[in-house]
Amino acid sequence: MDPALGEGPLGTVEDADVLMRDGVIAAVGKRLPTPPGTQVIDTAGQLVMPGFVDVHTHLWQSSMRGGCADRDLFGWLADCNRATFSRITPADMYRFVRLGALDSVQSGVTTLVDWVDALPYDTTVQYVRALAGTGVRFTYAMFQAERDASLITRTKKELIDPLPLASAQVATHAARAIRGLNRLHWEIAGDLGVMLNSHVLEHSEQRADDPIGTLTDIGALGPRLLMNHAIHLTDEEIAAVAAHDVRVAHCPLSNMRLASGIMRLPDLGRRGVKAGLGQDGGTNDSSDFFALMKAAIGLQRARSLETSVFPQVHDVLRLATLGGAEAIGLADTVGSLNPGKRADVIVINPAALNFAPRFDWINQIVFNGRPENVRAVFVDGRPLKLDGRLVDVDTDRVVREAESAATRLRSAS
Repeated sequence: MDPALGEGPLGTVEDADVLMRDGVIAAVGKRLPTPPGTQVIDTAGQLVMPGFVDVHTHLWQSSMRGGCADRDLFGWLADCNRATFSRITPADMYRFVRLGALDSVQSGVTTLVDWVDALPYDTTVQYVRALAGTGVRFTYAMFQAERDASLITRTKKELIDPLPLASAQVATHAARAIRGLNRLHWEIAGDLGVMLNSHVLEHSEQRADDPIGTLTDIGALGPRLLMNHAIHLTDEEIAAVAAHDVRVAHCPLSNMRLASGIMRLPDLGRRGVKAGLGQDGGTNDSSDFFALMKAAIGLQRARSLETSVFPQVHDVLRLATLGGAEAIGLADTVGSLNPGKRADVIVINPAALNFAPRFDWINQIVFNGRPENVRAVFVDGRPLKLDGRLVDVDTDRVVREAESAATRLRSAS
């Protein structure tokens, strides 16, 4: 993902080695010397690239996959989301989050941002424990009502800061009616030195909430603001987002599923807005990052009737990796295979019925790839998936426990 290190816009290097040491990418190049004691994984004929960065998800929503399939955003929120969230016990929250996180890892996701609504502290403990136990790099974006706002600081200091692969954000729902709470969240984010993470204009009817005006009023427009969805922006709002270096998360599969609309990604891209891709939890229904990339391209082509529209294949691969890292302020740490960055690396095996034969590997990653083609996943140099299987994970048990938790939810409703 660095053109200075290889050919073309993505910096492709043929027949190269990647050396990882102590959780860091030590070197990338042809015929690297092998230090004594190095474990060698032969990836000849395979594709080695940075792991995917999921900039917006809700992992607990694995609890209701496939639910409310005929609902728009508001129907889904009322009948699935709110009807489920408050009834999940701490122990079952652990099971659902672990399921969602591991599914993301097996798809090649090495970094994710989890937007989490208000939870009691004991449930938050289990949520963070589930995330940390998977080995994925994660950002925990916390929402709390005003009366419980102190839990945001407590969670960061007690649960997030001690974890080397974790970071924090403050989550909010920008709206004129709760501007005071939005301001409080922005102030807490400033005190903690983290980003504010807000849902913005996911549905056209949210125009009445004036989220951009509200974020402007509280002084939040800037590089420490991540806006999720941002579908129904006006020309003036796009200009303001670009001028203030606001970051955006594009969730095409979820937006399609809920009939929410299509983000004006080409207009944002033309203005240089930093953007990444997000799975958006339950309304993505799976954790297939390849499908997410393909949808990000296909939606814009279907709307514009042009194959030349942004994003092109190299653009969407960048959005899925380095672009996502830029959007959440981690580009100095992950997102590309630059020596000195953390060793978050995936290996894709194209020797599969859905992938072969070779025509153009870069195009085929996006248009042919599926999670089962991900042979290996490393986060901070630690293997989480090898030879196509999650490492030290009893997947059958993870599924059984999530199924049991879902049964308890249904019986209690």
